[in-house]
Amino acid sequence: MLQLRAAIFAALSLFLGANFAFAQDVMLTSRDGKVEITGNLLGFDGEFYRVDTIYGELTVDGSGVQCDGPGCPNLMNFVAEVSISGAAGMAEVLMPALIEAFALRNSYQVERHSTDIHQFEYHLSDAEGTKLARFYFSASNSDEGFADLLADEADIAMSLREIRPNEAKLGFDAGLGDMRTANRSRVLALDGMVPIVAPGNPVRDISLVNLAKVFSGEIDNWQALGGPDAEIALHLMEAQSGLAQAVEDQLMKRAQLDLQEGIFRHNRNLSLTSAVSRDPFAIGIGSFAQLGRAFPLTLSGSCGFSLSVSRRNIKTEDYPLTAPMFLYFPARRLPKVAREFLTYTRSPSAQIVIRRAGYVDQAPEEVAINFQGDRFANAISVAGEDVALEELQRMVGRLTPMKRLTTSFRFEAGRTQLDAQSRSNVQQFARALEAGTYDGREVLFVGFSDGDGPASGNREIALKRSDAVRRAVLAAAETINPDLLTLDIDAFGEAMPMACDDSAWGRQVNRRVEIWVR
Repeated sequence: MLQLRAAIFAALSLFLGANFAFAQDVMLTSRDGKVEITGNLLGFDGEFYRVDTIYGELTVDGSGVQCDGPGCPNLMNFVAEVSISGAAGMAEVLMPALIEAFALRNSYQVERHSTDIHQFEYHLSDAEGTKLARFYFSASNSDEGFADLLADEADIAMSLREIRPNEAKLGFDAGLGDMRTANRSRVLALDGMVPIVAPGNPVRDISLVNLAKVFSGEIDNWQALGGPDAEIALHLMEAQSGLAQAVEDQLMKRAQLDLQEGIFRHNRNLSLTSAVSRDPFAIGIGSFAQLGRAFPLTLSGSCGFSLSVSRRNIKTEDYPLTAPMFLYFPARRLPKVAREFLTYTRSPSAQIVIRRAGYVDQAPEEVAINFQGDRFANAISVAGEDVALEELQRMVGRLTPMKRLTTSFRFEAGRTQLDAQSRSNVQQFARALEAGTYDGREVLFVGFSDGDGPASGNREIALKRSDAVRRAVLAAAETINPDLLTLDIDAFGEAMPMACDDSAWGRQVNRRVEIWVR
């Protein structure tokens, strides 16, 4: 889809060449008349012109030039225009809620204009009714959002999955910059991919390995899962949906399995949960934010550990099937109002809006030690030859006076690079440090590992990871005064597992860096 859209866009540009250039033709002249820049106006954000010239794309400060030509904008009554395209799951509730809250915070008047359920606009005006901005929304899927971004038909793409390598390459070749870096994207909110069944289904838990086998067709009868002798009916979102693609990326590919044919597909999550809740022999994977009447299955493991989906477990990434909700934007200046909106989405008030909309926010929460009984029970259960009693006592002594933050850091499978949610956490926590949230307190970066290999080596690896995360946070928090707080590191290796080590998912969940404060 993305390659096809890019090819069509390039062909149209060549075919329409002269007419398109004439319609957007401008000449920018410096105030002293000594410098002239001619070309096609690609955009104006109220402050800077973006012009395609014979020297390439140039960004020019509008305060230093005069604009002549048919493409010149009206500077007296400039209205910023922002186009946002992509995942309908984000466009239906979350983004409108944030736009309206942003307008309220800035005392703007806001109006919604709808063409249909897929196309709508938000108009922002000041107290006198002067129009300031138009936000255009195109609600489709993640594929379409990236395609519109590449074709310069969108300023921001909404996605329920991380950008894929081929899409990032196409974006880089098109001049959008490296879309995989922190300043080209951000995690707006968090969701979870939850296996669901009808309330009357007797099965209450499932392992990730078996879940993958169910959706590949290797397990096709409920008896294999402790249920009745009945065929399993499978339900997923439509193939173009970011949530369905995240299931493929995070569940099926890691199990080296393919989705079987004949899965019932849905264009909306509410349709999926409704269908599953009515069929006692159905199973689906839906959004945590919209479970409806369906029953969420607990994720279990052969070692006896289990984990239920919850807002806190998604926020900490202890739940292995987290689904970050992304905004992607190109390496060019967006209108000032768009930049202000993106800044707002990271504010504490925006996190409240996200939570009220049913999604998982990223505001750090402090969890006292007495609310972490299951975690310490896991630590006791693995004590023995590899994890000595003295190490457990050291861990308990070090952490008991402190509280764990829900901000955690995990790594991409088989790599030392932080995953997408954790890269966003680095930026969020850095902003909190800059704001002085933890001044006068001790902040401890604590590394944990899986149990694969010698315990001493695992602790050393975990300690290096905790130091790497601390350095990444300090690099992002450019304005903090390190004398106002204590930033320390420690590691306890495999001493407190969150999941079984018998699967890639479990080992990845166990490899983490937590933040503890007092």
